[in-house]
Amino acid sequence: MTDAGRPVTGYPAPNPTPANGFTANHPPPGVSYPYAAPPPTGGYYGYQNYPQSYQYDPNYDRRLVFTRCIFTLAIGAFLIFGTVTFIVWLVLRPELPVFQVDSFSLSDFSLGNTSLISFKSAIRLTATNPNKKMSLEYDEIEAFIFYSSEQLSQTSVPPFSQDTRNVTSVTANFAAAGSFVESFVVNGINSDRRNNGNVNFNLRVLSRVSFDAKAWRTRRRYLKVICADLNVGLLNNATSGTLTGGPKPCRVGI
Repeated sequence: MTDAGRPVTGYPAPNPTPANGFTANHPPPGVSYPYAAPPPTGGYYGYQNYPQSYQYDPNYDRRLVFTRCIFTLAIGAFLIFGTVTFIVWLVLRPELPVFQVDSFSLSDFSLGNTSLISFKSAIRLTATNPNKKMSLEYDEIEAFIFYSSEQLSQTSVPPFSQDTRNVTSVTANFAAAGSFVESFVVNGINSDRRNNGNVNFNLRVLSRVSFDAKAWRTRRRYLKVICADLNVGLLNNATSGTLTGGPKPCRVGI
């Protein structure tokens, strides 16, 4: 019979092998695990993602508010100016002046086969201001005579002004002394004189004009006046002629 108080001698019994086939003992030193260990959480992968430092700019909000105020003021000023201009336009209702050619005379006219043209001319125009509340001022007035697209002569007209509902007569005096013209001008004028004795000229007037009211003055604009189809009776051997068909209205634009 075994004595329960007697010490047990001999080798210790080996650990039982678990059912999964792996030993329960720790591997000896220097021996790795048979499987790869999971990577450590938050480990080093070649760089470290340091948080970027941010410094608050105390003047940022101030600049943003200032920019918004400037933008708002600019829009407000534009709207106010546009509204005032529209109201003034409704009240004053500015209209372009009306022009017509009353007379057109030629004298000392000569045109030879050498393409040299000479003549004297006087053109009288009537300018009408149809505005009830605005006066007109004209300056830097230049007038041109054309045959088709060829300019024959140019002159300047003295500046003038017109009150409301005013009608003013203006005379432009031209002269050409041996001016060279293209061959199509020579052929065209000679053909007109042989056929019906009427030579078709065109007049163009350029001027700066301003529309003025008592408390309102517009900036000066360039006014363009075109008077086309001015037929001057000039027979084949004649050296002078006048406008046929009565006064001719002109087109006016800015």
